[in-house]
Amino acid sequence: MPKPQPKKYRTQNWPDYNQSLKQRGAMLLWIDKKMDWLAPGSGKRGRAEKFSDTAIKFCLMVTLGDQSDASGLCDFR
Repeated sequence: MPKPQPKKYRTQNWPDYNQSLKQRGAMLLWIDKKMDWLAPGSGKRGRAEKFSDTAIKFCLMVTLGDQSDASGLCDFR
């Protein structure tokens, strides 16, 4: 029995297709201006944490959503 031929899809609306290709990599982020980026002091001995848990979760969310290298993403100095 021969293998069925796959359907060939043809683009009918080229302006919409081109616009969708341009927007494929776009990501819109809404960031709360009141979010604490720096971690509060814990009062314990040892090195203090630099970033808050919320900031770390945000960076991980962006990283996992983008699937890219986040080595320089959260370097706020």
